[in-house]
Amino acid sequence: MAKRPASRVIGTSVYNTEGTHIGDIEDVMLDKLSNGIMFAVIGFGGFLGIGEKYHAIPWASLDYDEDKGGYVVPFTKEQLKAAPAYSINELTGADGEAARDASYSYYDVKNAAAIRNKLTIPLN
Repeated sequence: MAKRPASRVIGTSVYNTEGTHIGDIEDVMLDKLSNGIMFAVIGFGGFLGIGEKYHAIPWASLDYDEDKGGYVVPFTKEQLKAAPAYSINELTGADGEAARDASYSYYDVKNAAAIRNKLTIPLN
């Protein structure tokens, strides 16, 4: 397993299952009590930062692809477009717990085996 410092993760491209670039990692939210990563903040949409939406993507769903030089998430473009979106302030408010809970619910983080196996996860 490759290790990367957080400073090299921020700015890394993110692709969906179709191979389309969907955005970049803007930040990483840490859970200071469990010492784990809660989610990656992915920014997409907008132009030059105007109108950009930020999504809390569960860290377990990101898979680094060396050939692409970025992360791939097992979600379709439609699933990502329908996902909860936030401002940076909303993502970081209350230590990010509200965004994490909504994100984990939307992406069905309980389905960890499918995420680890990098399957496209059907959402209800």
